[in-house]
Amino acid sequence: MRRTRLVRADVAALLMIGSWAAAGSLPASANDAPGSPPSAPSADSAPASAGLLQAMQRDFGLSRAEAEARLAAERAAAELAPEARRTAGSAYGGAWFDAGSGKLTVAVTPDADTSTVRTLRDSGARVRTVEHSARRLDAAKSRIDRLDAPAGVSSWSVDPAANAVVVNVVGGERTDNDVRRFVDRARVAGPVTVRTVPAAARTFAAGTVGGDPYYTGNVRCSIGFSVHGGFVTAGHCGNAGAGVRGWDGSHIGTFQGSSFPGNDYAWVNVGSGWWTVPVVLGWGTVPDRLVRGSAEAPVGASVCRSGSTTRWHCGTVLAKNETVNYSQGAVHQMTKTSVCAEPGDSGGAFISGDQAQGVTSGGWGNCSGGGETWFQPVNEILDRYGLTLHTA
Repeated sequence: MRRTRLVRADVAALLMIGSWAAAGSLPASANDAPGSPPSAPSADSAPASAGLLQAMQRDFGLSRAEAEARLAAERAAAELAPEARRTAGSAYGGAWFDAGSGKLTVAVTPDADTSTVRTLRDSGARVRTVEHSARRLDAAKSRIDRLDAPAGVSSWSVDPAANAVVVNVVGGERTDNDVRRFVDRARVAGPVTVRTVPAAARTFAAGTVGGDPYYTGNVRCSIGFSVHGGFVTAGHCGNAGAGVRGWDGSHIGTFQGSSFPGNDYAWVNVGSGWWTVPVVLGWGTVPDRLVRGSAEAPVGASVCRSGSTTRWHCGTVLAKNETVNYSQGAVHQMTKTSVCAEPGDSGGAFISGDQAQGVTSGGWGNCSGGGETWFQPVNEILDRYGLTLHTA
């Protein structure tokens, strides 16, 4: 049974090294006892919870008013982005949120006519002329996805601001023969820019982010977002058919679908007296946050992550549709962020305002020295399994 409150004590971290199947779990500590169903926080019209705003103030150096204004600008940009793409048509070169201006920047190729540019500007967007269309860049990335990447290549994705496919290479590996061959072949596929990252990517195999811990075999992972009939989480946490136990050891359900590598998502059905609620837990550090939808934040927008190991941390969306070269295999269509994470922050919730974004997959670095973290977009998971997000 679920416990009566949505607040829990700190939980020990688990790091997966090599293969998730080899990972071992550490016990969680619970302050709450089972009992009646939890009561969800009441709905409000605020742009974000007090805790999320505090995290944005800390991580972005903003005042509360500036944090609220940024969220409002990002919400407007997210609403404008799909229409801007339709307006630009074949001249569309990508789009991103510019924090300095507080506006969506839309890239267009030189063949965009004056009426298209005027319509985009009249809608409130900034317009930048670029050489390559988004269609060409996406096609180049698809060709690179078919290449075999060596361990020294961390990831690659389309960067609309750079107007190129960015290939991230682990520091010190750029002169490696296999890496050089990969980069040479990538350049044949299309416009490529090479950047250096501090360390190789790794998956975070466990911890409670955005929800209770659960156990499958000897692995402990996290509930990401509630859906009707269950919850979504990271695919590296278990295979389809694997049984799932809750924080108290009682049976929750089983993995109904799971994909890793290739993707890093899964969903688990809920039964045996368990139920779902549309919240991201604050773990006693910040107020719990209601989930009201899953509108996708644009590149450049702020995004925050709640984790049992590192609490609330915020950053920006750096890239979308990135292919990440984990040691277990490549994972596609990931979103890269500047949010830090540590072992114990896996499988849980990325949220922008009150909009669900995705489930934590992996990354590099830590919350002392900084790093980057990837998440699998939640809308992709919902579409793949025909699920409906549980919203307030």
